[in-house]
Amino acid sequence: MSLTGGIILFAVIWFLVFFMVLPIKLKTQGDVDQIVPGTHAGAPHEAHLGAKVKITTAVTVVLWAIIATVLLSGMITLEDIDFFGRLRR
Repeated sequence: MSLTGGIILFAVIWFLVFFMVLPIKLKTQGDVDQIVPGTHAGAPHEAHLGAKVKITTAVTVVLWAIIATVLLSGMITLEDIDFFGRLRR
């Protein structure tokens, strides 16, 4: 895995984890009955984005380290996941 591949892998994992963390402990304006005029009742009351970004980054670092270790050690190679035999030479 190259440096660019590692960075791209980190970014992909980060966004996947971020979208999974976003709805955790979400309170909408409709839930707390404080709807700001001009907004939807399903809009977040408090998003807590700073905490969610920190959680996402911590989880991503762990997942990225595991995946990078597996890829760099050679435990799983491209030939292992080539189910249709299209990548063999």
